[in-house]
Amino acid sequence: MTTPPENRQDPSITIPARLPVPGNAEFLVWLCIELVFAIVWAASDAVDAHDFVVATTWLGAAYLLSRGIAKASRVLEH
Repeated sequence: MTTPPENRQDPSITIPARLPVPGNAEFLVWLCIELVFAIVWAASDAVDAHDFVVATTWLGAAYLLSRGIAKASRVLEH
């Protein structure tokens, strides 16, 4: 009966760095906001281009601000 080899890594072997996945949650939320507003803008006579831009700006800014506050609350003080 033979014993299995030990799982030791050779220090001369390096593992390549893992690259980040393109895109992020903020971009996805922005894209969803734009799609919903574009559908409302195209389907409604009450919403014009100015209202579309204003709504996109305020909702996008509010979302990014809320994400910043959420991330800032996780910062540990030393």
